[in-house]
Formats: sequence, structure tokens, C-alpha cells
Amino acid sequence: MTDTGQPRSSVYGLRSAQEGWREGVACDLRMIRSINVRKVYRQGRNEITALAGVSLDIPKGEFAVIMGPSGSGKSTLLHLIGGLDRPTQGEVLVDGRIISQMPDDEVTLFRRSKIGFIFQFFNLLPTLTAEENVILPLVLDGRPTVQTKTRAEMLLERVGLAARKDHLPEELSGGEIQRLAIARALVFNPPILLADEPTGNLDSKTGGAILELIRNINQEEDCTVVMVTHNREAAGCGDRIIYLKDGMIEEGRP
Repeated sequence: MTDTGQPRSSVYGLRSAQEGWREGVACDLRMIRSINVRKVYRQGRNEITALAGVSLDIPKGEFAVIMGPSGSGKSTLLHLIGGLDRPTQGEVLVDGRIISQMPDDEVTLFRRSKIGFIFQFFNLLPTLTAEENVILPLVLDGRPTVQTKTRAEMLLERVGLAARKDHLPEELSGGEIQRLAIARALVFNPPILLADEPTGNLDSKTGGAILELIRNINQEEDCTVVMVTHNREAAGCGDRIIYLKDGMIEEGRP
């Protein structure tokens, strides 16, 4: 134990994470880093290890793809990077901050400004129009009405939905719904996009168009993208593929 009452391993781990972030690569070039991350879930008396010591670096502006079989820990790792969950052990650093040690309210504010989420099942509100779904996060953030409408119109134009802004989600095609979800994810102009199976519910042609949109956002706005997918063809649009198996990165994969 230290003089502050903290375990030495905890203090050493924090120091190692901070020092390791500075080693080799300039801090501003590393957007995401995980250091020996473990995640263990309990089900009754049983322990299920979702991640078993994952360490990786994702530079600013990279399009990284995470692949692996079901149960390999892909979505768990994405949720830890996004601050939706906390590791059992290890550190997660995002844009120079140790997100895994932030208080819950601080994580919420950090996530709002830094990270956009694109989910397989869209997570849109069915009673709101396309424009209202994009506007809602800005309204909840207290932004002026004129500013929110201007931002929503610009984003809907960006994803090709300007003519569909007054339609409800049920009136949109699968591809249009995913485009709407992408517009909402970009509403705070985040430097990071996390996409969990963004083409999982789409046909190949529509999915290809969605991947092209995400890739354009990555290249044109220097936005760091981390995408989870089972689809090898979809994975081909990324800069790098990270393979997970049994909660660990598979070394030596092409």
C-alpha cells in the first residue's frame, strides 16, 4: 500500500499508462490506446472473460477494423473505448485522457463531445422525424434552436437525406435509416466514430454505400474510425484489421 492508501499496483498502473502514452509516438498522434485491458463478467458463481489482456494503439485519423468470431470480445472492446463500460483491469486512453478512470458524469460529457456511435440497430426514436432525431442531442445540450436546425440540415445534406428530413424512421429504407444514424453520430463533430456492425442489417449494395460514406468521413474530416464487423468485404475498407479471438489479439494475422 502507498501512503495514500492505494494499492501500489494501482498507482504503478496509472503511471505506466501515462508514461507509456508518451513513449515512441507523440501524444497527439495516438487517438486511442488500451493497455493490458481485461474485462470479466460474472454470471452467478461463474466468471466469463470477455477480454484477456488487450493492448493496442490506434493513431489519429486511422480507420481501424476489429474482426473475430462471435464471443471474441469485439463489441466489449468497442464499448470500453466508448466509455460505455469499464475494464476490470488495465487502462483505456482516448484523446490523451484515461477514460476508464473518469467519474460517470465526466465520462458522459467527454463521450458527448469526442465520440460518435453508429449501431447496427440504429437506436433512433420512432416518433421523431429525421431532422428531429438529429436535433435532439443538441436540444438536450441546450443549444439555440436556430443553431440546431442549421446543424441538422447540414448533416442531413451531408448524408444525402435533405429531401427526407420530415419523414419518420419507419418511412425510410434500411440504408436511409443508417445514414440518419450516421448524421446523428456526427452532430457534435466528434473526432472519433465507433461503428458496431453498421452494415449488419443491410444488403450488400446498400451496405457498400454506407461503408463508402463512413470512409469519406474518415478521409475528409480526419476522423478516427473504429468499426466492428463480421464481414470480410466490409473490413477491406479500413486501413488495418485487428483480429480478436478468445478475448485476445491474434498476433501474426495478415
